Formats: sequence, structure tokens, C-alpha cells
Amino acid sequence: MSILIKPIITEKMTNDSELFNRYGFVVSKKANKVEIKKVVESTYGVSVESVKTMNYPVKRKTKFTKSGVVSAMTGSYKKAIVQLAEGENIDFYNNI
Repeated sequence: MSILIKPIITEKMTNDSELFNRYGFVVSKKANKVEIKKVVESTYGVSVESVKTMNYPVKRKTKFTKSGVVSAMTGSYKKAIVQLAEGENIDFYNNI
């Protein structure tokens, strides 16, 4: 089971990483803060100060269109915000 699924690269997370040295990841729903900290430190070779986690529930939407009722759903996921030590950073673009 992989704990880190993918990094979150949005305008808001890029701003947080530049100003506050925080990085976001979509992680496994069963992972806890200690496991996330160990995996980030071993994968990227940085020292982690703190980890904040958030669980996002399933969102269901219904639209009424000409062809009838259309139902849609976005899946649930867990997000982790990782605060790194002063002077350290993660470069997501070095493997491209």
C-alpha cells in the first residue's frame, strides 16, 4: 500500500510552499500523521516539523437537463499538509 498518492500542485499550495514552506499531498485514507511524516522524510530527504490531515467526504451532485436527470459523484480522499523545517524544500519538477 502506497501512503503518498500524489502531490497537490495548485496555485494556493504553490503560494503556501513559497511563503510558509508547506506542501500538500493526497494520501491514503488509512495513513496516520506519523506514517506520513516518515514517508515524506525518506522519499524527499527533508525534515518534517508538523503534519496536518483533512478528510474530504464524497460529494454527490444532480443536474436536471434536457435528456433527464444526471447524477455525478466525486470520490472521497485524505489530504495532508506537511510543514518542513526552515531552509528545506521539495522540488516536484526535477523528474520531468
